[in-house]
Amino acid sequence: MRKILIAAFVSALSGVAAADEPITLRGMGSFHIGGRIAEVTGKETRMIVRQPGGPQTKYDPNGQFMVEQMYVQYFLPQSRKGKYPLLMWHGGGLTGVTYESTPDGREGWLNMFIRKGWDVYNSDAVERGRSGFASPDVWPSEPTFLNYQDPYERFRIGQGEGSWNSDPAKRRPIPGTQFPVEAYENYMKQSVPRWLSTDEPIIAAYVELVDKICPCVMLAHSQGGAFGFKVAEKRPDKIKAIVAIESATAGIVANAPKLKDVPVLMVFGDHVDEHPRWAAFKKIDLAYADAIRAGGGKVDVVNLPERGIKGNSHMMMQDRNNAEIADLIQKWLVDQKMAD
Repeated sequence: MRKILIAAFVSALSGVAAADEPITLRGMGSFHIGGRIAEVTGKETRMIVRQPGGPQTKYDPNGQFMVEQMYVQYFLPQSRKGKYPLLMWHGGGLTGVTYESTPDGREGWLNMFIRKGWDVYNSDAVERGRSGFASPDVWPSEPTFLNYQDPYERFRIGQGEGSWNSDPAKRRPIPGTQFPVEAYENYMKQSVPRWLSTDEPIIAAYVELVDKICPCVMLAHSQGGAFGFKVAEKRPDKIKAIVAIESATAGIVANAPKLKDVPVLMVFGDHVDEHPRWAAFKKIDLAYADAIRAGGGKVDVVNLPERGIKGNSHMMMQDRNNAEIADLIQKWLVDQKMAD
């Protein structure tokens, strides 16, 4: 009964019926990791009404607060084929929802890789989602937000700057795009604020996660890739392989030889070289790849259009052909002897 209930829960997580058979788990759960106690002093105490119609109560913004913790959720399939846990790290202004279900309700990579037999650990980075964030008295910088049109134009869904229009009929998506443009509104509901001064605590929490869970395989997207390479440099003995999905910069070139025993797969979608932002990131990623190779390591670079997989946006794990790309990643991991 317990297995059936868990299977039903995971199928519901995707928003649609299971792609094949129900997912059967031997376990699932969540935890927070990282964090520190921050102390705030010298702030004025004031009276507030905590609930409409309720009494005034004293609010004291001073004291000790738990900050910079990270939320992690895990799913452990009954039939395990991955030799190590698979850690999924999302990009900037996003959360672990990136990997759950797609904006149009199909299965995401979380379910797909559970089906492939991986123990999957999906996290919300520090400052995002269920990880929470700190007050301005702890993080002095302001949060940044993405306006409604930004990802459409910047994530290679639309045809670049000026392709957005408030009237859906007048928007100009890239011809042949695999992104489910009709569900763009649902995609934007995943967007969360991000800070520009929290890299250090984010990396610290990720390192603590690696120390707790690994040895492991890392699958990281966009900003998560930049964090991933830096974490791998700190713990090269615990990272067995890295899959970087359009990493928004990489690690520190001087440290790249530390990854000589960590096989790396870099994946890029359509129109990357035509977009100044993504072309710049790709150039940085490839330079880092060269530095790994120079140190004796292995990096495979896959440009999806060259493999006949076309139309992919920056959010390829949510594109209509996300299963095809998941299969490509799985084959590479099996080739690296990371899974049976």
